[in-house]
Amino acid sequence: MAALMVMLAAGARAGGPSVDLARQEAQTTDQLIIKYRDSSSRSGADLRIAQAGQRAGIGLTHKRDMFHGGRVMKLDRAMTVAQIRTLGADLMAGDPEIESVEADIRLYPQLVPSDTSFGTQWHYYEAVAGINLPAAWDRSTGTGVYVAVIDTGYRPHADLAANIVGGYDLIASTTVSNDGNARDSDAKDPGDWCGTGSSSWHGTHVAGTIAAVTNNATGVAGVAHGAKVVPVRVLGTCGGSLSDVADGIVWASGGTVTGLPANAYPARVLNLSLGGSASSCGTTMQAAVNSARSRNTVVVVAAGNANAYASTQTPANCTGVVAVGAVDRTGARASFSNYGSLVDVAAPGVSVLSTLNSGATVPGADAYASYAGTSMATPHVAGVVALMLSKNSALTPDQVETMLKSSARPFPVTPDSIKTIGAGIVDAKKAVDTAMGSLPTAVTEVESNNTLGTAQTVSAAHAAVSGTLSASTDTDYYKVSVAAGKVLSATLNMAVSTQNYQLYLYNSAGTQVAASLNGTGLPETVKVTNSTTAAATYYARVVYGAGGTGTTGGKYLLNLLQQ
Repeated sequence: MAALMVMLAAGARAGGPSVDLARQEAQTTDQLIIKYRDSSSRSGADLRIAQAGQRAGIGLTHKRDMFHGGRVMKLDRAMTVAQIRTLGADLMAGDPEIESVEADIRLYPQLVPSDTSFGTQWHYYEAVAGINLPAAWDRSTGTGVYVAVIDTGYRPHADLAANIVGGYDLIASTTVSNDGNARDSDAKDPGDWCGTGSSSWHGTHVAGTIAAVTNNATGVAGVAHGAKVVPVRVLGTCGGSLSDVADGIVWASGGTVTGLPANAYPARVLNLSLGGSASSCGTTMQAAVNSARSRNTVVVVAAGNANAYASTQTPANCTGVVAVGAVDRTGARASFSNYGSLVDVAAPGVSVLSTLNSGATVPGADAYASYAGTSMATPHVAGVVALMLSKNSALTPDQVETMLKSSARPFPVTPDSIKTIGAGIVDAKKAVDTAMGSLPTAVTEVESNNTLGTAQTVSAAHAAVSGTLSASTDTDYYKVSVAAGKVLSATLNMAVSTQNYQLYLYNSAGTQVAASLNGTGLPETVKVTNSTTAAATYYARVVYGAGGTGTTGGKYLLNLLQQ
């Protein structure tokens, strides 16, 4: 498929030329996307579109429908973006039911390969430009969070495969897919070489940064190694189409895409280390981002590698995304990184070591390599978001973005006043602390036979308290201070599922304000809101065998979260 050609970051070098509007307009594609205002208006649409194309001397045939009602149309020859804009204006003038017409541009991995491998992951721990990750691991490893890597697919690398779940290959064109078929459930990367070039194994590198298997005495570590990666393959030979990427965003976040099965692992975080040149975010891409955000999914994207304004790159120029710029080891803006007001935060993007494959074109052996690009910066941020959501799943995409910015570390090198790359370098520990910032700073326990007694301090990092109830009438109390207007959320998880239990919340006067169901459901959560104008004290009460017949006792975990 001839498609709109955009700056191929894999072939660019730091300090390369900017992508300007003239270059964008001159690039070509043989597909466009037509969106009608009302799906019912599509009756007879193919005929009307074909007739309009004939008037313009262009053959147009329907290829497939998209998640938002858009129709991917095949042109009988490649056209420039500027020509498609003119054609689109003609189509819209002749049919007022058409809402938008846009070029189905080609997107590419945002990668600048590097010949240098430091052999260590400085980008995680160095004080100057690292992301302060080891301290965050004391708080969270991302357990329970799915992160979709919308990219070239993955290789089953021994240092990554255990953290891969589900996934799908959404490449509709067999020419681009390079695996002999179109869309299917196999998201493995067969290679994305273009012409005489090499395969990048880009998705494998990105996925390894997010969730490489850690503490296994082998290879590299992942930012959120407790999380799971859902690979969504949208980039193949010479890139991928905007329509496939947009469908991938919707499917990965748990939305419905025509012809595809439901995603069994809907992701709370999407990593898009890809982009294409576009003067604005089009209707289709923005609709896809909006769709993901409606399901509370955080969309993290690369700012781009053109040393230009991020407004020239999509999806970085879409509303509601977290756009990531890149810094080098000194903390300065990487010379290739896009910049401007649309960039939210920065992360290391030079000499980033991660999982790879040794094959020049087709798959070879497992390997490791250092790459550079905003592609490499983006998974650092996506991984940190997973750490945050693992500790506070109630966060919205807007709250996550605000917390990433407010907790970011100032740049150690004074940034250029024009070429800005966000609020600072993402700080994993501070971001997780901010996500947990509503947690009580101390948790205390009293055991006084069902009465509120004298509190004694309990060692309970991050307000997670483990205890043992040894008799059917035993009771444990946990005392917390909750800020004005905040919600205390108490979640009880029993390790012995056959035991009955109950969880109660009381105020400081000893009045019950909430209670869980009496049973063995795992876990159970109860909440109470401090509606006063000052901090208030509450007690969480765990009763073993409440109303039940438990006799043997059991381990439990109580998590107390202020939201």
